[in-house]
Amino acid sequence: MIKTDIVNGVLNWLEDHLDLPLLLDDVAVKSGYSKWHLQRIFRDVTGQRLGAYIRARRLSRAAAALRAGSHTILDIALRYHFDSQQTFTRTFKRQFGITPAVYRHSACWPAKGLCPPIRLGETQLPQPDFINIPDTPLMGVTRIYPSSIERVGRFSHSDILSHFWRQYLAGADVIPPVLYGLHRLEPGITNDNERDVIRDYTLATQIGTFSQSLPKAQPCMLEGGDYAQFNYEGHIEDFQNFIILIYDTMVPLLGLTRRRGLDIERFHPRNDKAFFSQNILRCDYLIPIVKRPEVNVPRLDKA
Repeated sequence: MIKTDIVNGVLNWLEDHLDLPLLLDDVAVKSGYSKWHLQRIFRDVTGQRLGAYIRARRLSRAAAALRAGSHTILDIALRYHFDSQQTFTRTFKRQFGITPAVYRHSACWPAKGLCPPIRLGETQLPQPDFINIPDTPLMGVTRIYPSSIERVGRFSHSDILSHFWRQYLAGADVIPPVLYGLHRLEPGITNDNERDVIRDYTLATQIGTFSQSLPKAQPCMLEGGDYAQFNYEGHIEDFQNFIILIYDTMVPLLGLTRRRGLDIERFHPRNDKAFFSQNILRCDYLIPIVKRPEVNVPRLDKA
């Protein structure tokens, strides 16, 4: 097995176990190599120290928990296996430049300090367009999905889409030419590990004849402003991984600052009912940003 294959296996395993009390000895056992040999080949392949990378990725997960979850800073520190809130605060400030409390309550969510996962090989990165859209009144129906911060990335987005399309549009006489999915994560029930994040999703269309296709729809607003738009075309089951790629990788690589607001999905069924039963999904995915960055998108052969 070549070095790249070994390291790639370790990287993939780490992403699913960052919330466990990992020691370098544990990672070495999983890889089948000694701790010293694994650290050496990890640095040869990635240019980073394994222990520092694990800590940086844990802190990036903790940053997401601070922004989206409702747990206390101490709870988050312990969840990601820091021995005290003081140690967590000191280490967090070293990576992000501000304390966890300031980070949690900042009006916007800057990418500074976020560590993207290393993706070895020829990874195809989605290239964003930077657009500005006006306020757009819509009619929509909303559902709420309690979750935990760790389960958000594992929750199949296709399940939400299928639920809405089946319940609200399967029997519609006319399919709107454009459908919107508006969603966000918000802090949930404090001290409930299974419901510390609330994910709400609104299926909407513009006000008019087509909004009658959505029973019990209520007025809502697509907030205008600057957005980074990513275009997705692929299997519906892979859509969640695409969203994770945007936030885990593209946001920090592009240095985006996410402002408050909803993520927007824009679908174009073109009055085709078969659109809702096909496995291939075509969608514009927009995230609200403060302004367009003036940077080029790098490759990900090494982080």
